[in-house]
Amino acid sequence: MWLLWVLLLSLLSAASGGADSKAVTTTLTTKWPDTPLLLEARTHDVDTLLFFLVDADTDQAYYDLIVKKARALLSSVQVNMLKFALSLRAYSSTVHSFQQIASNEPPPAGCSAFFSVHGEKTCDEEGLAALLKTALSRPKPFIFKGDHQYPGSNPEAPVVILYAEFGKADFQTLHQVISSKVYEGLATYVLRHYVANPSGRRVYLSGYGVELAIKSQEYKAKDDTQVQGTHNKDPVDEVQGFLFGKLKTVYPELKEQLKELRKHLVESTNDMAPLKVWQMQDLSFQTAARILAAPAAEALSVMKDLSQNFPTKARSITKTVVNSEIRKEIGDNQKVHGSQTFPVYDHSRVPRSVFEVLRSEARVMEGLRSLHIDTPFIHDILKLNVQPSDSDYAVDIRNPAINWINNLETDHRYSSWPYNVQELLRPTFPGVIRQIRKNFHNLVIILDPRQENAVELLSVAEMFYANNIPLRIGLVFVVSDDDDIDGMQDAGVALVRAYNYISDEVDSQSAFEAVISIFNRVAVGGKLSVGDVVKVLEKRFPYVEVSSVLGADSSYDSNRKEGGAYYKQTGVGPLPVVMYNGIPYQREQLDPDELETVTMQKILETTSFYQRAVYLGELATDHDVVDFIMNQPNVVPRINPRVLSTSRTYLDLSDTSEHTCVLSFCGSALFLPLWLSDDGYIRPVTFWVVGDFDQPSGRQLLYDAIRHMKTSNNVRLGTINNPAAAPSEETSRVARAIGAAMQTQSANNAKNFITKLAKEETAAALQKGADVGEFADAYEGPKFDSLLSHAAYCRDVLKLKKGQKAVISNGRIIGPLEEDELFNQDDFLLLESIILKTSGERIKSKVQQFGIEEDSDLVMKVDSLLSSQPKGEARVEYDFADDRYSAVKIRPKEGEVYFDVVAVVDPVTRDAQKLAPLLLVLTQLVNINLRVFMNCQSKLSDMPLKSFYRHVLEPEVVIQADGSFSPGPLARFLDMPQSPLFTLNINTPESWMVESVHTRYDLDNIYLEEVENIIAAEYELEHLLLEGHCFDVSSGQPPRGLQFTLGTASDPVIMDTIVMANLGYFQLKANPGAWILKMRKGRSEEIYKMYSHEGTDSPAESDDIVVVLNTFKSRIIKVKVQKKPDKFNEELLSDVTEENDAGFWKSLTRGFTGAAKTEELKQEKDDVINIFSVASGHLYERFLRIMMLSVLKNTKTPVKFWFLKNYLSPTFKEFIPHMAKQYGFQYELVQYKWPRWLHQQTEKQRIIWGYKILFLDVLFPLAVDKILFVDADQIVRTDLKELRDFDLEGAPYGYTPFCESRREMDGYRFWKSGYWASHLAGRRYHISALYVVDLKKFRKIAAGDRLRGQYQGLSQDPNSLSNLDQDLPNNMIHQVPIKSLPQEWLWCETWCDDSTKKSAKTIDLCNNPMTKEPKLNAAVRIVAEWSDYDQEIKRFQTKVKEKINPNTKIQKQNFGKRKRKAHAHNT
Repeated sequence: MWLLWVLLLSLLSAASGGADSKAVTTTLTTKWPDTPLLLEARTHDVDTLLFFLVDADTDQAYYDLIVKKARALLSSVQVNMLKFALSLRAYSSTVHSFQQIASNEPPPAGCSAFFSVHGEKTCDEEGLAALLKTALSRPKPFIFKGDHQYPGSNPEAPVVILYAEFGKADFQTLHQVISSKVYEGLATYVLRHYVANPSGRRVYLSGYGVELAIKSQEYKAKDDTQVQGTHNKDPVDEVQGFLFGKLKTVYPELKEQLKELRKHLVESTNDMAPLKVWQMQDLSFQTAARILAAPAAEALSVMKDLSQNFPTKARSITKTVVNSEIRKEIGDNQKVHGSQTFPVYDHSRVPRSVFEVLRSEARVMEGLRSLHIDTPFIHDILKLNVQPSDSDYAVDIRNPAINWINNLETDHRYSSWPYNVQELLRPTFPGVIRQIRKNFHNLVIILDPRQENAVELLSVAEMFYANNIPLRIGLVFVVSDDDDIDGMQDAGVALVRAYNYISDEVDSQSAFEAVISIFNRVAVGGKLSVGDVVKVLEKRFPYVEVSSVLGADSSYDSNRKEGGAYYKQTGVGPLPVVMYNGIPYQREQLDPDELETVTMQKILETTSFYQRAVYLGELATDHDVVDFIMNQPNVVPRINPRVLSTSRTYLDLSDTSEHTCVLSFCGSALFLPLWLSDDGYIRPVTFWVVGDFDQPSGRQLLYDAIRHMKTSNNVRLGTINNPAAAPSEETSRVARAIGAAMQTQSANNAKNFITKLAKEETAAALQKGADVGEFADAYEGPKFDSLLSHAAYCRDVLKLKKGQKAVISNGRIIGPLEEDELFNQDDFLLLESIILKTSGERIKSKVQQFGIEEDSDLVMKVDSLLSSQPKGEARVEYDFADDRYSAVKIRPKEGEVYFDVVAVVDPVTRDAQKLAPLLLVLTQLVNINLRVFMNCQSKLSDMPLKSFYRHVLEPEVVIQADGSFSPGPLARFLDMPQSPLFTLNINTPESWMVESVHTRYDLDNIYLEEVENIIAAEYELEHLLLEGHCFDVSSGQPPRGLQFTLGTASDPVIMDTIVMANLGYFQLKANPGAWILKMRKGRSEEIYKMYSHEGTDSPAESDDIVVVLNTFKSRIIKVKVQKKPDKFNEELLSDVTEENDAGFWKSLTRGFTGAAKTEELKQEKDDVINIFSVASGHLYERFLRIMMLSVLKNTKTPVKFWFLKNYLSPTFKEFIPHMAKQYGFQYELVQYKWPRWLHQQTEKQRIIWGYKILFLDVLFPLAVDKILFVDADQIVRTDLKELRDFDLEGAPYGYTPFCESRREMDGYRFWKSGYWASHLAGRRYHISALYVVDLKKFRKIAAGDRLRGQYQGLSQDPNSLSNLDQDLPNNMIHQVPIKSLPQEWLWCETWCDDSTKKSAKTIDLCNNPMTKEPKLNAAVRIVAEWSDYDQEIKRFQTKVKEKINPNTKIQKQNFGKRKRKAHAHNT
């Protein structure tokens, strides 16, 4: 006791006066109810966590049971991943999405779980049986990608969806009922989570950041209205190791002294005195030195503490001495990797993206470990980049089937061009196409002359030829190869014969010209006829008998059959096909305009490839250029879309997989022993051919595989028989013969034997029962055991129907192949070359280092495992000079699989504030080999971090001492300095839209000296964002002004949006669930129709676009639309008033002012004045209310206010409906998330400025023609109808110029000199406090898109656009003209003299840079009526409070008594 007294006395002697310690806490919850953790766990690992019932008394027991069940099925790393997922609540959105889907299918009365069978519902066994009988008469329901489909379900059977809560008794009952139906093949079973009685709690989220930024107090912008906050308990009472809560309990008599001690300790650590410039110069290195001096185990905690509390730590850090070794090593490392902080992660996707990467990596590492590969080798293998290449594949164009029209190297018309390839290196202007007499660029058109679009492609080819573009053009005609059909019957054959005749008689150029003439005779939309060919032939060659050229006895049939054969052999897809240097164009590039543009672009792009080849000596003048092109690695004999597709399915062949039976239960008959060559050579490519070898198509596939195998040393081959019927002696003769040969013969003999066996005549002989000789015992021996196991494997693992064919290459499933689908020797060669190029050779070279037996098997398994991973960022090997002095190193536990993590960070940046807590969680979560390299900057001239930061993240669900879940993760700012003015910002992932709820304090102006204890800021995840890009396929341009709606079947219009021209971008606010995207009824739907969509959850050909939002991640879709044929010349943004969009207006007015009658809408639209304003913080909201009142007092026309919702306080949002009712106005809260592609602002004030100007074209519905912006701190003294009706003379908006009458302010008029004076060129500089926007004109001239484009360029420079909302329109005055409003529309004391005040129509409370007078003082002094308006609003607020809470009066009286009593005590 005496020791404590001594400590108190010694410390208190140094203590200074001030307030007690204060704290700010922040939480973020979802809008939807809490989702059961068991359902989230089930979603996390749907294939592994089995069904079980949960019966637990406490949260602790419930959680422990989930973890216990998981431990029995998952590895320790995967269990930790599950715990982290549950802590993040990563799958809460997935579970709730099912709940939203279920809400569209309400359950039958009295059912807490139910079946839905093609739209009909029941919750008992009898009802299910009845509904199954009639199911197929009703349309099948849509099955979403995220649906849990029960294994073994019959895809042909009716779909039964079970809506139930996993783990409950009624789920167990219904699950048994439906699973029995699945075993009988009567149903496809889909489970969707459904909680009959949702929790009253909300989900507390983590994975976001909270910033307390220090605000400038140059202009006092804090409201003087006192907040009566709630008296919260301090969440943590520890300061510098002292537990003050415990000390106060043990020593109650020292309560006051302990309070003083705590205050002193807080203030001694929170020294916020400003630093001199020389003290800041080395802060980055000094912070790094402090982190590196700590023990490795504590270094991350030190980094977190220093970076997140930097403003109070900076002074003590300046005393740190930095060793020369640290400086030198950091400098050396920066020479290797540059001084930029590595983009190792994107904070907006952390930690959910990190969680997904960890989970994916863990699965691969455990798979590799199961294959008995040692840990060091695992990391070597992981570094291999085996992802499929996005490079374009080409086919060989050196084929006689191609009719070349010209040849740049030999034709006379090109003889004046230079011949030397060195000409490529001669400098030219950018975009100039070099004319060199070499066949560098080759365009081949494969077409059926009878198709309608043939004429368009040939006209483009003619344009290239006529304009001497250096392009060799070739034609391949695909026509009937039936000898009985001649040119007098078939137009295609006629054209080929005519072309050949003219080529022989004259030359190929004349033949091409004749073909163009023939097609010129074809009417638009018509098809080629024999008559068209005859007419041109007769005109050009009048002396020739046409029937001798086109008729049955014609000798001009060369290339007729070859053209079709070349087309089939190359496998380039549906006709017509256009190829550049053998690379086929995409379908959408075949539009004539697009084809011309893309071809010219390819010529320019390929030129740089040739330049490099010439420079490196790979291509010389005497080389054949076409041979050089065709010898490139991307040239293949045949393009098979199945093989080249980057969307691929793989088998899991690791020993952790349930499918490992592929090498065991399928028996020795599964594989040919062809890979077991005598020299033990590793074959990097393993093919399994799957098919019914007793059928011709199955044998042909096997025959082609073996023929390819004979030409390659890299391949081994296996067979899996998939019989079309149950195996019997008659139906399995060939399959058994193949199996017997593989068992009994040497590799070479078996290969030759099966090649013969696969021929049809041999198979026919075998079917008749021919003697098969020496392997009769093996042939008769095993009977059908292996065949049955093959069939079972095809059904259960490969998911093939009976008799279907497939090819499996290193675990990749290609199939099922269609019955008549060609998959030949060239396809096997293509498959082999792709495997060798992407993975096979690299894995083989690694495996050879391991010295493990069955090496070919290992290559196959490793390839399957690595290639099956989702395609992510390419792995990069980072090199460093050294890590002895400048890196924090945390070593992994020995003997276990570990993650190798490298981070490079400047410790005094926002990245460090976010990265340190993430790395701390990772060290608790997984075994990690971590190196954090310091990447410091020298010679800083400003404080690098001016804010406090907390990243909300926990490795596991937190359970309290009483066994219940903690309320949820939260950000805590404890023991903060009390003198600064703070603003609180929440930093969330890109797709989250959050809003502040339930706080009485002004989060924009936090002054802790005036706070009693704790500010608890509560936020809510209001929406998840659905983003997209939309284009018109006809023009290739975004359809500006197109409107989309998002809703459900029962409520089609819940949200709406407008497409902007920048990238065709649109965004829609939604929440987890299934949503239907449509074009809005009205002009959008009248003019356009859906063409295609990507990234959605409905088939591409479906008109209804269904999008399922079931994760917290960003969801971006692509939509293509097309104008309807009869609307081709109509524009969305026409001058016609948008009266057809009444539905939009109606939907907006509904809910705020009651539904409007349609006939009243036109009148209402004309009569309403729309006023837009923004505000943040209680003071500006107070100004905003007064501005609104001044408008309403002076304007006789009905008013509708539009407020930006993003930054409004809960207090304002609660009060505004009462004010609207009292004063009779409409209002709307609008929201728009700053697009990810537009340069982000970090400071709240600048973000708000951006919203004032950057999104005017998309914030408001098309029905709003004009909008007035009025600043919150303005007083209106006139009827604003006059401003709305002001003639803008064709300009999109009108602003008031800055006053110039107050001469003493001339020194502050920055626009009078320098950049602004020259840029404005005599025009006025305008103020952004008041403006009027003609939205129709604004959209029509794409003003919003131009402003965003200019902003994107200028904002990269932090010194530009210092007053963003004002500088941007003034900077764009030449591109987007401004109509200057008369000066009387805006008077402001700072810039206007007193004599003009009496004529002012509005008064703005501009900041005064000379006096820096606080806003409130200025308002009372300048505007006579301001105080009256203020008092009127305050009286009304009091009335509203008393009406909501009748006890307010009593509390107020008691509070007054307490206040007087406290005052008397202090006196």
